[in-house]
Amino acid sequence: MKTIGLIGGMSWESTTLYYQLINREVARRRGGLSSARLSLVSLDFQDIAQRQRAGDWAGMADILCTAARHLQNTGAQCLLIGTNTMHKLAPEVQASTDVPLIHIAEVTADAILAQGLHTVGLTGTRFTMEEAFYVDRLRVRGIRCVLPDETQRTEIHRIIFEELCQGAISERSRAWFSGCIADLQVRGAQGVVLGCTELPLIVRQKDSCLPTFDTTALHAMAAVDFALAA
Repeated sequence: MKTIGLIGGMSWESTTLYYQLINREVARRRGGLSSARLSLVSLDFQDIAQRQRAGDWAGMADILCTAARHLQNTGAQCLLIGTNTMHKLAPEVQASTDVPLIHIAEVTADAILAQGLHTVGLTGTRFTMEEAFYVDRLRVRGIRCVLPDETQRTEIHRIIFEELCQGAISERSRAWFSGCIADLQVRGAQGVVLGCTELPLIVRQKDSCLPTFDTTALHAMAAVDFALAA
């Protein structure tokens, strides 16, 4: 079994999901008391969030690249950045190490195309929804993104940072999100990307009128595929 390297803590709520998903899947596939070989660098999300607000992407790149090199030096054979937003820095992180980076948007695109879809609603932080790094990654795979409107993007960002990253699950927010997805469907979306690793905490398939693409689970399963490949 190969060793998975995870850059986590952004937030630790979703890093917990990664740890559970990866280990449960390894146990399911291998049986018995099997669990994953996994190395984790857990960052201080307060520092990262402040740098995001300040636009200090160079500073964040230094932090993530240092974490990636540490994971390589301690035996990791693949890398995961446990957050969609920070994949804005995926090229810098990959360039800093010889260990292959499993890109969350790529595995999500694979899942979308496997269902024969070509237009999806994209939800996530403002950075993920509004900057080009994620939309372009899907576009080059032939997938068009429908974005929530300005008011909806503001509320999604608020729910992520003020609720989910702090462990708060609101039924009001869950119901609101279901309405947002219904609006994306009216605007042409065939599925919806949960493009923030905390969103699966609040949006379940039964809450959505569209097929959901849980990026946390997809990313975790891709890591298990890598780790258990012959």
